Amino acid sequence: MMIQNRSICLRTSTLCAAVILPLLLWGQPAAAHTEDPGFVGGFMSGFSHPFYGWDHVLAMVAVGLWGAFLGRPAIWILPIVFPLIMAFGGVLGIAGVPLPAVEAGIAASSVVLGVLIALALRSPLWIAIIVVGCFGIFHGHAHGTELPSANSPITYSIGFVLATGLLHLFGIAFGLLIGVPGGRLAVRTAGAAIAVGGLSFLLGVW
Repeated sequence: MMIQNRSICLRTSTLCAAVILPLLLWGQPAAAHTEDPGFVGGFMSGFSHPFYGWDHVLAMVAVGLWGAFLGRPAIWILPIVFPLIMAFGGVLGIAGVPLPAVEAGIAASSVVLGVLIALALRSPLWIAIIVVGCFGIFHGHAHGTELPSANSPITYSIGFVLATGLLHLFGIAFGLLIGVPGGRLAVRTAGAAIAVGGLSFLLGVW
């Protein structure tokens, strides 16, 4: 039975690497945010934009992963809190309210969340909300400063939020592997990979 469990664990970890490593290879450490060619459009531009910033992708997946790892009610509260606080940060960005080290904060979100997952650290729900919320402000502020240049800010925002939600769902779905043999190691391995990806962005920012 132990041999079988180890085999399942190995296959699951391999799947994890196959999913996460392409994100690390395709990311561009020298620039935390890149702009897609159709940025000034509406819904489709907003929907596609998160996928052009791999720092955002890693952080969104990490929020879902950590929520799944912490279990209920965090599994659904964290993916709700993040977009709400991100919207607040977006308002600050649109209003031109300065926020220091925005890109570094975005990159750090992947590092911190990835480490929390990799080390299997559990925290009270209120602390998890604060951690996720703080990083949400940075993500929202960065995109809020870009939002006014869109032709249709409302449809752009809808597309952006929808894409963010899908990334959260992907993280949650992967995090649910924790309930199968070898799944816990797979989730922690994914966290480590996210942390490494975030670190590469952080070094590029600095």
